[in-house]
Amino acid sequence: MNVTGIVFANDGTLGDLTEKRTMASLPYGGRYRQVDFALSNLACAGIHRVGIVTRHNYQSLMNHVGSGEEWGLEMEEGGLEYLTPYSSSRTSDYRGKLESLHAAMSFLEYGNDDYVIMIDAAILSNVDLLKVINAHVESGKDITVVTKSGIADGRRQLDLAIKLDSKGEVKDVAVDYAAPSDYEASMDIFVLSRKWLITQVKEHIARNLYHMDRDLVLGLWKKKQATLNVYRFGGVALCNDTVLEYFQNNLALTQKEIREDLFGRNHPIYTKVRDRVPTFYGENSLVKNCSVADGCMLGGSVANSVLFRQVTVYPGASVKNCVIMNDTVVREDACLENVILDKDVVVRPGTKLIGTATNPIVVKRGEVV
Repeated sequence: MNVTGIVFANDGTLGDLTEKRTMASLPYGGRYRQVDFALSNLACAGIHRVGIVTRHNYQSLMNHVGSGEEWGLEMEEGGLEYLTPYSSSRTSDYRGKLESLHAAMSFLEYGNDDYVIMIDAAILSNVDLLKVINAHVESGKDITVVTKSGIADGRRQLDLAIKLDSKGEVKDVAVDYAAPSDYEASMDIFVLSRKWLITQVKEHIARNLYHMDRDLVLGLWKKKQATLNVYRFGGVALCNDTVLEYFQNNLALTQKEIREDLFGRNHPIYTKVRDRVPTFYGENSLVKNCSVADGCMLGGSVANSVLFRQVTVYPGASVKNCVIMNDTVVREDACLENVILDKDVVVRPGTKLIGTATNPIVVKRGEVV
């Protein structure tokens, strides 16, 4: 069967971290961008026609993904397309995913693919999408939603929450709801018939309905105009909706089971190739329980942290529980704890930055502190 992939890049919601980049291009885990997970999931399922829906600050995303060569998306029979506001005459404010799909209608209508799979770049996971697609076809339902248990806790507000009965059938659907623990949380991965989706997008937009979760999934299910199938994912799913979640989900990579699930559960996670020399560990350096990318120069003490490419930590400096992005320099006798440093930051000698585990300090790209 032929499948078209749609990736929603999302606008920035993480303050300074996404001030000049989309969520999709936000660096993660030392070597990656968040979009790498969505693109790798699609590519490893044999989906080679992919559209990336993005509206603002997408230059870094385009610089990273390029033609999609690392994911096999530059091939003639498929291809990658950036679905930006400039690809259509519609320039009104974004109100929902259905509106974005309506603006990208020419992409959806082109070709003869049977299905569309939509995936959000803000949720990081290693999902076998072939199993998801096959489960959708076998179910005979209109919409398949990939869900994750253990996220709903009665406090966290979920975009889409689904409760199943004892037979695994959908019993209740709720939107923007702090669902109790017996609900499944949507991972924002949907599979639908392409022709059916095109019809529904046009019908909904014509009636000023533009939300994917509220208007299409909940609305049609509640009116018994669409059937829902739920694919329950058993692996790790990390959602970076807040700065704290981004901080915690990076540091989670210091745990072996998290690393192995995200990067080796079903298939590799591909990213743009940037070869660097191996990391240099100085004679007096002390590095413990860290995820360290290539090209770093480490002379000080680093613990429980994630270091991206070409980070320099001078002798006498102390780094603990930190996320430090590319080309950042931490000078002599600086002390950092619970800090996120964006790219190209310079920390002066003797500087002390001490955040907390629930309120990390964020330093903008290119700042000198």
